[in-house]
Amino acid sequence: MLLAILLPFLSFIVRGKVLTGIICLVLQITLIGWIPAAIWAVLSLNNERAEKRTDKLIKAMRDNQK
Repeated sequence: MLLAILLPFLSFIVRGKVLTGIICLVLQITLIGWIPAAIWAVLSLNNERAEKRTDKLIKAMRDNQK
């Protein structure tokens, strides 16, 4: 989470989203763009974590039905 706030573009690249990381870097280059880039990175990270939790829950429900 700290990486997403301090270096938003790097948090995308570490998660394998290189093109998104480059776009975020362009936004981040401006001082005013840093805040939206950090917000974007944090929201993206939270959405990815939520998707993983949902997938895990769906898998557990499917395994429970068998």
